Amino acid sequence: MLLSLLLLLAACQSIQLERDFDPNRDFGAYRTWSWQEPALQFRPVDPRLRSDLTEQRVRAAVAEQLDQRGLRQAPSGRRGDIRVQVWLVVDQRQSQITSYSGGYWGNPWYGYWGGPGFGETRTYDYQVGTLQIDFYDSRDGKLVWRGSAQQILREGPYDPAERTRMIRETVSRVLSQYPPH
Repeated sequence: MLLSLLLLLAACQSIQLERDFDPNRDFGAYRTWSWQEPALQFRPVDPRLRSDLTEQRVRAAVAEQLDQRGLRQAPSGRRGDIRVQVWLVVDQRQSQITSYSGGYWGNPWYGYWGGPGFGETRTYDYQVGTLQIDFYDSRDGKLVWRGSAQQILREGPYDPAERTRMIRETVSRVLSQYPPH
């Protein structure tokens, strides 16, 4: 029953997008990009989350989306106009739900009847995943744009194709906010 409630919560929960940027920057001047190493940071550092396969999927999705936005990856060994770094963060959260049953019912015309009321509080643990993409200006090293997507994670199993699809979709949603208008 708990698992079905968590799946229901995950189905109802949409991705929450956020962005922040430096309004004094000319985003039209950025033409090329390169990775700021390490390109992908994981929090927590957990082998169930961190893998070379995940990093390959994220790198490919970011490169594809930046290319679609007219930004070209700088040649190997050269810095782009912006440097890109991605964070994949998973937080443990809790939610409490209280339900009440019993008690008195009725109305003033026909009287009241019933028994004692009861309240029950249940605690549910769940995970929230955040994918954050940061752009740094290569000239001064300052953060110029940040976009993120956050959502409740559902439990797998996931096959490789589904993992790739989910990462591509999330990266696409985050970068749909770039460039800032």
